[in-house]
Amino acid sequence: MDYYLDIQIKPDAEMRENVLLNKVYTKFHKALFDMNATDIGISFPNYKITLGHTLRLHATEDRLAEIQKLNWIGGLSGYCKVTAIQMIPALVTYRTVSRIQSTMSNAKLKRLIKRSTIAEDEIKVYKVKMFQKGLDNPYLELESTSNNHKHRRYLVFGELTNIATDGHFDAFGLSKIATIPWF
Repeated sequence: MDYYLDIQIKPDAEMRENVLLNKVYTKFHKALFDMNATDIGISFPNYKITLGHTLRLHATEDRLAEIQKLNWIGGLSGYCKVTAIQMIPALVTYRTVSRIQSTMSNAKLKRLIKRSTIAEDEIKVYKVKMFQKGLDNPYLELESTSNNHKHRRYLVFGELTNIATDGHFDAFGLSKIATIPWF
């Protein structure tokens, strides 16, 4: 994973930054899925409180060239500036970028109700606890292409380290084990 390319989001009056970021990320996920890729990671170099306006793809030079040949950004290319494939700088730190899920959710509550494993008076208590334990991590709101349902993918950024760790990335470019260069 010696190379990267940046996709800088260029919002306008019609398309807000976060909406555009969600749409581009959804297309990125579809491209990774179509490629059956486990060797392409993603980072958000402008991350502070929000994810920022840049997606950074990390992989080998050949893999980045391969994903770019797919023209996966499609109709959103007018809203994006894609940099050339570049070599990772010599002095970087590393971190994981992975998904985090809440242990309590509406979907889980619905399953508990459907299975009759939660009493009527416990539902209100569950909802109160669910809102107290809510995640405040940055997230992407993705839309399923099969059923058009939206769901949030909350992200957690691992601690910075000087040591790279190899591993596989999921179909969203995320990993709990594999690190990406952070610069």
